[in-house]
Amino acid sequence: GRGTAWPSMERTTVLITGCSSGIGLGLAARLAADTTRRFKVYATMRDLAKGERLLERLGGCCPDTLEVLQLDVTDPRSLAAAAQRVQGQRLDVLVCNAGVGLMGPLETCSDQAMKTLFDVNLFGTVRTIQAFLPAMKSRRAGRIIVSSSIGGLQGLPFNAVYCASKFAVEGLCESLAIVLRPFNIHLTLVECGPVHTSFLANLQRPDPEGSEMRGLDAATQGLYRRYLWHCQSIFRDAAQEVEEVLPVFLEAIGSPCPPLRCASTQLLAPLWPLRLSSPDGSAYVRAMHDFVFGGSEAGGDQP
Repeated sequence: GRGTAWPSMERTTVLITGCSSGIGLGLAARLAADTTRRFKVYATMRDLAKGERLLERLGGCCPDTLEVLQLDVTDPRSLAAAAQRVQGQRLDVLVCNAGVGLMGPLETCSDQAMKTLFDVNLFGTVRTIQAFLPAMKSRRAGRIIVSSSIGGLQGLPFNAVYCASKFAVEGLCESLAIVLRPFNIHLTLVECGPVHTSFLANLQRPDPEGSEMRGLDAATQGLYRRYLWHCQSIFRDAAQEVEEVLPVFLEAIGSPCPPLRCASTQLLAPLWPLRLSSPDGSAYVRAMHDFVFGGSEAGGDQP
């Protein structure tokens, strides 16, 4: 990208989690196919059978710029094996991209679903950084890029547990970045918005007409139906393609001094200043409610 200073003429070694689809797949393919062969990419995924998609993107064969590894961020043994595989390589860039979603009224979120979400989104990120950070510290060089979300910066309706996991990731990374300054390790959060990937199709969410919703009050059911309609319109009108998001990751990889946060979308940018101008949060809550459900407090499906 413009203004990007790629590190040295040696190959930059990059390990990416969550490469079976979406942003991880797109980023791994883009770096591995770089015409100047600047990168050595370790593309990791929980299920290696899904690696075929990545190879198809690269013309059906695995170039020497790419190695596909099994890595499940919820399994410490799997992480240890992947770290062992790249041991001896200088890992320049770690991209923590594995993540899952959970949508719906809070009352419908099971303990198991919430634990699984945090195990991937928060603890999976912690484990991954723990596995590769010591080598970066000993070299006093490296960068860590974490796929975050605008839902890590502000609450989104019917995404309470997902946003909680991403708020936690934001706190983790901001705290860690302070300590990493003397080690010349840059940590960057990429704040993604809606992207056309399989993420939405794969996330757990109750059917608005399903059995999970039957015990809920009618007003919450109505709000949830309206939220799903809102999501459909947002994905139709404002969601980005993976290729539109990748330049933000490439800039974070190549910039001499990348920021702690960079946004891939300006979708909710008009609401961001409210966090500062109204620090008690009430203005943001009102504005987000109006953005999603309309301006009227009364009416149809409102409580």
